[in-house]
Amino acid sequence: MTLIGTKNYKTYSDLRGTTIGSLTLTSGTGFALKLVLKVHGLEYPRDYKLLNIGGASDRFTALISGQIAAAPVGSPLDITAEEMGFNVIGRFIDDVPDYQLNALAVSRSWAGKNRNLLVRFMKAMIQANRWLHENKEAAVALLAREMKLNPEHTRKGWEYNVKNRVWDPEANLNFKGLETIIKIYGEINQLKGALSSPDKYVD
Repeated sequence: MTLIGTKNYKTYSDLRGTTIGSLTLTSGTGFALKLVLKVHGLEYPRDYKLLNIGGASDRFTALISGQIAAAPVGSPLDITAEEMGFNVIGRFIDDVPDYQLNALAVSRSWAGKNRNLLVRFMKAMIQANRWLHENKEAAVALLAREMKLNPEHTRKGWEYNVKNRVWDPEANLNFKGLETIIKIYGEINQLKGALSSPDKYVD
């Protein structure tokens, strides 16, 4: 994710007292946003407001309309935003290098009853991730078409995501990133004592 600001907002300190767009207050994007802003001395809700906007394209539309001062968007929407004159305030990866934004979760009871289906699904996920990494031009064409994006922007987004291992080619979890999530969950819910390690939640 890249935090994009409208023309009057160029730095993190500029965001004090503003409204920032997020997916939801309790989404992975929302947690990461609050964590990054905290690194830069901004505490929620003391220093800024969060507005539930929705997905990246909805947040981008809200930026254009001036409904919010800033919002996190993924690559390549950040490239489009820069070309339109918006400001890149910062990239999440610079402040939180390990963060598991997305994961697939099922109940153990369901997994036990549907093991063959689950294994087939995971094989398909791994094959898809490998294909994305190994077939640059075809992947760029597919992503540009399906997401209705500028092909050149999509190419730069593919390069950024591959370089920074946003998509793991083997569909593996980032265990350090999962530890970050567990820590945030504990802080938000004011849980006392040490929380379980990622091993407890991963099969």
